[in-house]
Amino acid sequence: MKLTVLSTSDTHGYLYPTDFRKRNQSLNFGLTKVVSEIRAIEDKKEGNILKIDNGDFLQGSPLSFYLAKNPDEGSMADIMNEVGYDCGVLGNHEFNYGIEFLERTINRLNYPIVCANILKENGDYLTGTPYVVFEREGVKIAVLGLTTPYIPHWEQPQTVKGLVFKSAVETAKEFVPKLRDLADIVIVSYHGGFEKDLETGEPTEVLTGENEGYDLLHEVSGIDVLLTGHQHRYIASNDGPAPTTQPGDKGKFLARVDVDYKKSTQTIEKTHAELIEITDQIENQELKEKFLPLLEKVETWLDQKLGTVSGDMTIKDPMEVRMHSHPYIEFIQAVQKEATGVDVSGTALFDDYAKGFKETISMRDIVTNYIYPNTLAVLSITGSELKAALERSASYFEYNEEDGVHVSLDFLEPKVAHFNYDIYSGIDYTIDVKQPKGSRITELSYHGKPLLNDQKIEVVMNQYRAVGGGDYDMFGAEKIVKEVTVDMTELISTYLQKNPVIEAIQPTNFTLKQ
Repeated sequence: MKLTVLSTSDTHGYLYPTDFRKRNQSLNFGLTKVVSEIRAIEDKKEGNILKIDNGDFLQGSPLSFYLAKNPDEGSMADIMNEVGYDCGVLGNHEFNYGIEFLERTINRLNYPIVCANILKENGDYLTGTPYVVFEREGVKIAVLGLTTPYIPHWEQPQTVKGLVFKSAVETAKEFVPKLRDLADIVIVSYHGGFEKDLETGEPTEVLTGENEGYDLLHEVSGIDVLLTGHQHRYIASNDGPAPTTQPGDKGKFLARVDVDYKKSTQTIEKTHAELIEITDQIENQELKEKFLPLLEKVETWLDQKLGTVSGDMTIKDPMEVRMHSHPYIEFIQAVQKEATGVDVSGTALFDDYAKGFKETISMRDIVTNYIYPNTLAVLSITGSELKAALERSASYFEYNEEDGVHVSLDFLEPKVAHFNYDIYSGIDYTIDVKQPKGSRITELSYHGKPLLNDQKIEVVMNQYRAVGGGDYDMFGAEKIVKEVTVDMTELISTYLQKNPVIEAIQPTNFTLKQ
């Protein structure tokens, strides 16, 4: 029996090959292109096919944001239903719009969502089922769903209240032996990545439990195929205990694992994992045309004019922004301060694609610069805790005489994480990159006076950071004293309605010494 497992992961609402920075794009990603590849494989009729989505489909693009805010216009579930998935798993970003929204989406899907390691307090599985068993030519194939249990470190406490998150490895150890008795082939679809180098086993990140892919491969016996995601890496490995894949993000690749199963001996004779690049693939016309009216509504919504800029708020060099701050960053700080009534704010330039604002600001500019549906939280912390956070941010930089200042590999591998470097407003501080990491904040003052270690200070930041996301262990939900549950996209647009002309101001409170 020949089985082909086709999987997507981290498509993040990118149905069409556009990043929405302008109209009428045809870039090298998107579900419409992925579906063309899937249909081409199906048309060859070379064996049995199982189609799995590995999570993070619900959030991430302007289109998915529009649907979340305008549920009468449709749902991401309607789009995913057109692909023809056999099953799917939860990603961490599925929680961004709240549990009720997630449950409505799951109920609208025409395929089951499996998740074994996220439960309700009463012991019920959040998605209703931990695994699903398919039968092809008399061969039973089990798919176990697992999700990174690190979600409470990223979401607001009320979002995950009443949920129990278990280790993916420990859950797999519980379920895989049972599935071996129920099925001939066991597939683990895990929305998480690899915490260690696949070849050497050396840790590639702090071992927090966010990613457990390596330990799943090496500590859990009985897994025939491991599908991964979350880190947006490109992995197709045939060298470990089981073939494993990770197909990047936005539908840039389709993961394929071929399994040859011999029924007479009840054994797997051969497996092969690969990633199929969809760069040259055309869009599936049926899927493309079905949602074109929705796309036009999204594009029209994005073109709304919201305000104008006096001065220059365009971003030309992301590294310069992170080294010296920028008027766009200061604008985001101003929005956060006004929304919460505090005078100290922290935010980040989330990626290297943000272009800032030109003279005319549209909704398109907002959602392509501020790309996450963050809400805000105010923390009451001590001066020493704020300094520790600044030191964590300062570790973003590396310095040597030959290359000068550059980005630490810790923020580039195994996953690019520019969003974990924060810039602050409302305090004055100096980063000396020639000093050892952990000792780089050489000056820190508030209202013109040195900030004392035991001095209490209130700081606004996004909820991801407030609960400790990005290895900011000095923060935490217990330190939150105020929350604003309106997401930043709406806060920014509301701010512009009140202040239709904004001034581009270069902040001077932050100095980088080198």
